[in-house]
Amino acid sequence: MIIATQKDLAEIKRMVAPYKKVLIVGCGMCMTFCSAGGPDEVARLAENLATDREGLTVEKGMIPRQCSDKFIDRLEEKIRDYEAVLSMACGNGVQAVARRFPDKRVLPALNTQFIGIEQEPGVWAEMCMACGDCILGRTAGVCPVTRCAKGLLNGPCGGSQEGKCEVSKDRPCAWQEIYHGLKRLGLLDYLRGETQIKGWAVHPGRIIREELKAKEG
Repeated sequence: MIIATQKDLAEIKRMVAPYKKVLIVGCGMCMTFCSAGGPDEVARLAENLATDREGLTVEKGMIPRQCSDKFIDRLEEKIRDYEAVLSMACGNGVQAVARRFPDKRVLPALNTQFIGIEQEPGVWAEMCMACGDCILGRTAGVCPVTRCAKGLLNGPCGGSQEGKCEVSKDRPCAWQEIYHGLKRLGLLDYLRGETQIKGWAVHPGRIIREELKAKEG
């Protein structure tokens, strides 16, 4: 799940200052589940903006996902009446809405943080940075890129003690978790395999982009 948090209210007010009619649009998937851009957050932000500035018209809207054109199309009739759209979606949603309505100013109300899972109600842990080269099948479902403080791919650094990372006593050593996980599965031989080498020079998104350009050409 993509996790995001609302921008500082003062920053949002500065973004919408040039406009008199603003449509706030929430996202019914990730942003609702992480309590950043669901119906409650949309309503609260709309109230804060409307009561803060006289003459500002604020309308609320929700669609299931802002990263899909089939749902974004539902905004077509409503969006015509507004000068700007304040998107309470992740960065993907903001860009998708802006692409679909290029003549409208689309503003981000949230800061996208990471891909994570819920540890307890309202507490999210980063588990994936969408690196594009997943090795979870070799590491017992534990991501060393994200969960190791140093992002090591070839084993622990030697600084951990009693299963805890040297960075923090509250942080489990990812490689100790990987070791125990592989041991439970009878797959410790994976640790004797070829050292993992990660290439960061070219982001996978760029590769996909270049492939699409080649096809179009």
